Amino acid sequence: MLQFLKPGQSAALFGMRLLFALAALPPAFAHDAHSPAQHAATPEESAFLADNEAAMNRMMSAMEAKPTGDIDRDFVAMMAPHHQGAIDMAVLQLRYGQNEQLRRIAQEIIVSQMQEIAAMKLAIGEQAPASTPAPTQSSQAPAVHHHTTMPAGMKK
Repeated sequence: MLQFLKPGQSAALFGMRLLFALAALPPAFAHDAHSPAQHAATPEESAFLADNEAAMNRMMSAMEAKPTGDIDRDFVAMMAPHHQGAIDMAVLQLRYGQNEQLRRIAQEIIVSQMQEIAAMKLAIGEQAPASTPAPTQSSQAPAVHHHTTMPAGMKK
């Protein structure tokens, strides 16, 4: 069947299948029986782990889009929340992390992932998210925000 697809479509189809397969894994593979925050060494680590778990749960939930028959839109519907999850995790690094090299990498992740979300939305004819300054300073990153929205009919 793959030989009848246009170049690049087989890779997209494989990626879609991989995403669906990973989303279907039992929860035991995704999380321990206990919240990671319960095993934290410090209150700050506990807060970081709780915030990170919340960001991951938002991302995984937002990636659960029903297929629409439009591979391009389905790809963006799953990848935009995935990229937003990376942004949310990078914001947490800025809020809690101390390593300057990792903080710079987190800043780069925020900027690049925001650009990629905008490019993907524009590629399928959707309006790009409103232009806002990237939260690349810890003072600009007081909370994790989930800005990705999916069109009606894309949610589960």
